[in-house]
Formats: sequence, C-alpha cells, structure tokens
Amino acid sequence: MNLKNIYNAIGKPGLFELISTNKSGAIIESLIDKKRIQMFASDKLTSVEDIRIFTTGDDVPLKNVLKAIYTKENGGKCIDPKSDNTALKNYMKEVLPEYDQDRVYVSDMKKLFSWYNLLINENKLDFSDDENEETSEENNAEESI
Repeated sequence: MNLKNIYNAIGKPGLFELISTNKSGAIIESLIDKKRIQMFASDKLTSVEDIRIFTTGDDVPLKNVLKAIYTKENGGKCIDPKSDNTALKNYMKEVLPEYDQDRVYVSDMKKLFSWYNLLINENKLDFSDDENEETSEENNAEESI
C-alpha cells in the first residue's frame, strides 16, 4: 500500500490526495468533498506515510496501525470517532496495546479513526500489495542463502 500521495494539510479537515506540484506549491484534492485547492510552499503538508504513533518503545508508522485496524475489522469500518473517550481508548489498546497513553491523546485517536474510515470509504487502503511484497522478500531471502 502506498500512502505517499495522501496528505494531512494543517488547519484543514480530513485527508487530501496530491494532484500535482508547481513552483509555488501543490494542488491537492480533498477525499471528503473532492474539492481541489492550491497549497503554497509556506503551507504545512504532511504525508500520511511519514506520520508515526507514539508507543512505549519505538514509534510505530501510521501505516502499521492502519493495517492493524484493517486486519481487526476484516477490511470494514472501525469504531465511530465520535464514541465516548473510554471506548476510543479501549479500541486503541486492542489495535496498538503498546501505545503511549501519556502522549497519544483522545483527539489523536479520533483523527486516526476518522482517517481510517475515510480511507476505507475511498478504497485507498489495500494491503494485498504488502503481503505480496513480504512474500517476495522472503523468497529473495531464501534464494540468497
């Protein structure tokens, strides 16, 4: 799965897909309403691929957390981000037991779960490529022995 073209734009709700870049910035399209907007070089865009979740050990890439939710839900939607705080925390413990409870806030969980549901709605999450890559990596490792 490649999330490099999916971005979080600071100050704007939801996620965006990169359409094109130019000298002054980028054109992105909202996954929510499909509206395109110009982002300038001074605007803050973060690739979903680069986001990590705090844990008690090494930080975990968001991609891995999305995959854990996808596996738990068998490719379906996850918990409603508007659920009560206790339910969100319990769900997060099921998905990522080692998440840092002091640095991962409920607001972060709400954003994570809403992003996951948005990506599922837009068919942007497909982990079959990851399984094929892992299989080919294992085969290459066996061939090199």
